[in-house]
Amino acid sequence: MQNPLLESFDLAPFSKIRNEHFKPAFLQAIAEARAEIAAITNSKEPANFENTIEALEFSGQQLDRVSSVFFNLNSAETNDEMQKIAQEVSPLLSEFSNDITLNEDLFLRIKTVYGQREKLDLNTEQQTLLEKKYKSFSRNGANLDEDSKKRLREIDTELAKLKLKFGENVLAETNNYELHLTDEQELEGLPDGAKEAAAQLAKSKNKQGWIITLDYPSYIPFMKYAKNRDLRKELSLAFGSKGFKGNEFDNQEQVLEIAKLRYERANLLGYDTHAHFVLEERMAETPEKVHKFLGELLEKAKPAADREFKQMADFAKDLDGITKFQKWDSAYYGEKLKQRLFSLDDEKLKPYFKLENVIEGVFKVAEKLFDLTFKEVFDVDTYHKDVKTYQVHDFNKNPVAFFYADFHPRKGKRGGAWMTSFKPQYHKDGKNVRPHIANVCNFTPSTDTKPSLLTFNEVTTLFHEFGHALHGMLANTSYPSLSGTSVYWDFVELPSQILENWCYEKEALELFAKHYETGETIPMELIDKIKASATFQEGMQTLRQLSFGLLDMSWHGLDPTQITDVKKHESKAFEGTMLYPDTPETCMSTAFAHIFQGGYSSGYYSYKWAEVLDADAFAYFKENGIFNKEIANKFKEHVLSKGGTENPMELYKRFRGSAPNIKALLERSGLLQAS
Repeated sequence: MQNPLLESFDLAPFSKIRNEHFKPAFLQAIAEARAEIAAITNSKEPANFENTIEALEFSGQQLDRVSSVFFNLNSAETNDEMQKIAQEVSPLLSEFSNDITLNEDLFLRIKTVYGQREKLDLNTEQQTLLEKKYKSFSRNGANLDEDSKKRLREIDTELAKLKLKFGENVLAETNNYELHLTDEQELEGLPDGAKEAAAQLAKSKNKQGWIITLDYPSYIPFMKYAKNRDLRKELSLAFGSKGFKGNEFDNQEQVLEIAKLRYERANLLGYDTHAHFVLEERMAETPEKVHKFLGELLEKAKPAADREFKQMADFAKDLDGITKFQKWDSAYYGEKLKQRLFSLDDEKLKPYFKLENVIEGVFKVAEKLFDLTFKEVFDVDTYHKDVKTYQVHDFNKNPVAFFYADFHPRKGKRGGAWMTSFKPQYHKDGKNVRPHIANVCNFTPSTDTKPSLLTFNEVTTLFHEFGHALHGMLANTSYPSLSGTSVYWDFVELPSQILENWCYEKEALELFAKHYETGETIPMELIDKIKASATFQEGMQTLRQLSFGLLDMSWHGLDPTQITDVKKHESKAFEGTMLYPDTPETCMSTAFAHIFQGGYSSGYYSYKWAEVLDADAFAYFKENGIFNKEIANKFKEHVLSKGGTENPMELYKRFRGSAPNIKALLERSGLLQAS
């Protein structure tokens, strides 16, 4: 059988790939990678940087390509068969990874080079690569005895399966729920666009009426605008109880097992907890520093959040006689209060944010800042008809990257928004290999009568993910493992979060915020209202983010072996940040994919950490002009292009001239005067 995944390709040949190609491709690519590792390990030449460290860095490239194609599709265009393949190949990949890191002869060669590092004439990037290779082995069991190595393999195999199962359960719970309405009165308050989308969804399922789902473009408008409180409650409880229903998709056991296995793994490697293990390779360094950081922000945010919550609860009571303010009231009355205070209605903004215009806008921002051009191409293979493709060049017409954009929800696609890579950037054999980057989101789709019109929150999400994409596109490093977003997790959000700031600036909005029917540029009055409302309920938003960070640390920064009740443990972690009455039917942990499926375990705090960086960095732009070329070049040179080649704090200081100051975030969020 010809296998397109095993043939030489630049752009992924999606239309030729069938499910039956994946497992044979994995098996052959693993075999090839094993042979490459064996060649390094069995070399008769004395170990040196080139024949050991660099050779190891560039081994397994075929396996990396196969893995990136498969796992990206498993997130964006999956099916039952793919999920079954994922369960089969994940243990094989864990075993292969362990076979490398627990290979004593290979580690001996790495240790030999590492021991000579002071005498070697290595540049900064080479020193970083050597340091990371050595650490990745020592931090993953290379120094353990045989029994401990065996147990480590078992743990890693089990964790790979559990994380996959966790994600599959969340996706199944999302797909299995629908709120089917046949009485139009039950949609009172819902904007026309949201009603039309709900009707279109029902029609696609051969049903009368309207269907609301747990996908964000369906869920959020209903929670924000639907007057029927009972239906908002039903939807909220369905959303909040994913993986917590005691059914076949229940994730409570997965949560407990993942937390306990991570703790055992950290202990095996000589660390107090999983958080101690993870944070050793982060800017924050220790759990103590994370707790201090979260505590400092909590002290500022809690009084503001309490005031904001009371203001909203009082508003709901005055308006509709609500005596017990609940979670399902928050978005609805928050939106009404925002309209009252700022005369700003998301629905009035949406006509100015046609998806195609926003895409064009983010491209223009990238052009003005970083001298990039984006050309849409239509003859490229994609994995779904919704995926748009672009060639990215610099002003000298040099190729910079290839970009995939996948913006709408569908059944085989997990929720949320993310950036990913189908091919990394690196230098090899005198060639600068350019990356293939993708943004995957779940935005409001077009309907029969309206194009895809984004909420302002969706606009900032698009800019956020595109910031990650720029980090990948503008990479200019020698080694793939140090390229693009391969940086400390608490630094990776800086490029994404800083780009959101342009969404609030008149100079940027006027580039793309044009009415989809009239072509009118967004009025200054609306821009002023967007800016004025930017800190609306900032205390509550900050408290929410802090609660997630504290929940993450409660699972990973302590001994979890005595935890038997997921909900009880979660409630304790949330104690200092609770605003709403508890709902016994719901549980955050059982659907908290960032920390139990993705890479954010012991790292959720990094969103707020990066906000400190991005507020401080954007203040630098604001002082000198948001499209200041000199500062943009410094950001490109010292942050975006450098990947993980140096310590991120050093890179940041080189860009900014000083360490980040939390004051910029507190000022921007209005929390300095609020506390």
